[in-house]
Amino acid sequence: MSAPSKPDVLAVAKLHPFFRQALDRLYTVHDRTHELDPTAFEALAPHIVGVAATGEARVPRPLLEQLSAARVVSVFGVGYDGVDVAAAIERGVPVTHTPGVLSDDVADMAMALVLGIARRVPEGDRHVREGRWPGGPLALGRKVSGARMGIVGMGRIGQAIARRASAFGMPIAYTARSAKADLPWSFVSDAVALAQQSDFLVVITPGGAGTRHLINANVLAALGPNGYLINVARGSVVDEEALICALRDGTIAGAGLDVFANEPQVPEALRQLPNVVLSPHTASATAQTRQDMADLAFANMRAGIDGQPLITPVPEWVVARGK
Repeated sequence: MSAPSKPDVLAVAKLHPFFRQALDRLYTVHDRTHELDPTAFEALAPHIVGVAATGEARVPRPLLEQLSAARVVSVFGVGYDGVDVAAAIERGVPVTHTPGVLSDDVADMAMALVLGIARRVPEGDRHVREGRWPGGPLALGRKVSGARMGIVGMGRIGQAIARRASAFGMPIAYTARSAKADLPWSFVSDAVALAQQSDFLVVITPGGAGTRHLINANVLAALGPNGYLINVARGSVVDEEALICALRDGTIAGAGLDVFANEPQVPEALRQLPNVVLSPHTASATAQTRQDMADLAFANMRAGIDGQPLITPVPEWVVARGK
């Protein structure tokens, strides 16, 4: 007697092994069949009950329209700007993500980039490795303790960054869609005004059309020649060309970047600049957090397919279901 077939799940991007291994136990996972074998996908699509995605993956309306049996889109990551959430809601397909479990790691990375660029950590490493120390000392860095931090976005991760910065004695201000009355930090109405009063401007707002190029030439000019930009949000939030010009021309002092506009492609002009620390989108990349993300993404997938309460649906779904 043959074993019963497992429900079909479509992976729309290369999945982290922890997430893929969990899915394989209960489901038949079809890896990007919609892109790699469109003919086979036509026959497969009506049988797909779940969609496994990453924070950078695309789940557009036309794909959702093909997946008539889909019961959930489970995103391995906090960001989900590549998912057409409105189209999913119209079709009654919940979208979930993995907030909370990666807040500490991303906040840690934000502070690592602050310290890395201000205290010239990567530059100092090269100075020693390349034997240049006997020829003279490293150029002076910028003191972090007591410096002013502005945070663009004050969700879970923004608050985690603020707590860490507070331990460095840094005065904190932030901008967001609205002020949060229960927080002790100063609210500023917009990014330009926030940049004007910041030594370090940390970006941790969601991506998507609403925040595209929120950090533009005007914001960078307001940050000024002694200011530093730190981006642990989405590459789309920063006007990358404007940032390159600002770094090259001395409009700002430097930047620490974990995300880029066209990952994994990073412009050569940015890679050649000495006053920027670059990280390959690894803010949440610890073994512990990746496992927590996989566990939560899998729990969301299973709940959606089984018709059980979702663990962490995206806010738009919660609002839609509450109407």
